[in-house]
Amino acid sequence: MIVKALTVGDIIPTNSYFYIDEKSKHGFLIDAGGNADLLEREISNNGWKIEKILLTHGHFDHIGAVERLSRDLNVPYYIHQSGKQYLSDSEYNLSAYFGIPIILGDAKYFIDGDEIFLDADKNVKLRVLYTPGHTTDSVVFYDAKNELAFCGDTIFKSGVGRTDVPGGNAEQLRQSIEKKIFTLPDNTVLYSGHSAPTTVGMEKKYYNMY
Repeated sequence: MIVKALTVGDIIPTNSYFYIDEKSKHGFLIDAGGNADLLEREISNNGWKIEKILLTHGHFDHIGAVERLSRDLNVPYYIHQSGKQYLSDSEYNLSAYFGIPIILGDAKYFIDGDEIFLDADKNVKLRVLYTPGHTTDSVVFYDAKNELAFCGDTIFKSGVGRTDVPGGNAEQLRQSIEKKIFTLPDNTVLYSGHSAPTTVGMEKKYYNMY
């Protein structure tokens, strides 16, 4: 698998990830946060076919380029069913506070435990782990075969997501990290929304310091 990160966004730098099957060159775009031109150029230059846009949660810095990319690439975008409130409310997704209100419709929804398959190869899949706390709709996309997970803003390298935002809940975040993320194998690589990659084992060592 190819995992390629691009940092996007003019207000909050955010990691957008390409998760691409090397053989078919088909894959997913995870968290299309902004800079649609940059993301589309990367897709075109590599000859990739994006089948779906997947969202770890509905904050504006993770959804800013979704509307355009969904239209230009003619692909659907997916978010947890609790993300309806974030997509439909610019205060909830925080975009209103930065003067760039974002409202999105026509999303497709998943729930905890769903598996999202690549049409080009059904053996390529991500499992949805529901991890509320940073937001009510936060999820992790887990690839057990390749030992990696896209964790949005639930956990970072040496840090965890904020809970002082609409829908945030510190106790839920603690439960999500301890029961969903820290139960994954220690060598699982964690790709977050705003930090360098880390591993489950590494974050366990420092978790009590957060």
